[in-house]
Amino acid sequence: MRLYPHRPMPQTFHDLTETPGGQGSPEQLQRMFTRYRFAAGFCAGKDVVEIACGAGQGLGLLARSARTVRGGDYTESLVRLARAHYGARLPLYRLDAHRLPFRTGSFDVVILYEALYYMQNPGEVFREFRRVLRPGGVVLLSLPNRSLPDFHPSPLSVGYYTPPELADRMEPAGFRVEFYGDTPVRYNSLRGRAVALLKTAVVRLNLMPRTLRGRETLKRLVYGALVPIPAELAWDEHPYRPPMPIPADRPDETYRVLFAVGRVGAP
Repeated sequence: MRLYPHRPMPQTFHDLTETPGGQGSPEQLQRMFTRYRFAAGFCAGKDVVEIACGAGQGLGLLARSARTVRGGDYTESLVRLARAHYGARLPLYRLDAHRLPFRTGSFDVVILYEALYYMQNPGEVFREFRRVLRPGGVVLLSLPNRSLPDFHPSPLSVGYYTPPELADRMEPAGFRVEFYGDTPVRYNSLRGRAVALLKTAVVRLNLMPRTLRGRETLKRLVYGALVPIPAELAWDEHPYRPPMPIPADRPDETYRVLFAVGRVGAP
């Protein structure tokens, strides 16, 4: 686990969150799409909640097959953006993952994508997830792979986890955990090596921009033209390649994105 100096919980994560109207790289949009298509495979006919849903770009895709979908975020301005898009289609809440405003056993699926590293007390978060899940329920997580040389932490982040470190935190809360990887590391092409070297240098020299606008500028330099971030992902917006199983007992160095699937109940 890589921990950063303790910080009080900030009042907003708006400036760190991709929102509709912003710009992202094609790879970034592909990753976002993959996250929610992967989640959709667990959501058919289920009651689903996404914690830290941001502006809610993936909620509509999940709602295609789920029985019910709810979303919530710690940042009120992001909840307002989601409400402005979805209106009465979906219930949306301002919430704190450490103390969820839902009754015990409310959901079949809890999703927390790209946000665990902001949580002050992951153990408390996992206990809350276990509380609101029904028997046989599932929690889905995604996070960047900190084992890669060009990994860079997000501003305001608290800690990142390898598969065994994450399993050590989820299992005491009652989850059986399996892991998957997405976006294979490609250093074999000339462009792949050049991008990796540039990112590694930026990270080691502490030059990574701390704002979305700054990161958009860096992405243009690396990837060229950017694409708009949509308010709602479409089911067939990108080709879907399912994340691949990876070992749970050691760090992974082959994928940029890690998924954890925690299941409630006996094997």
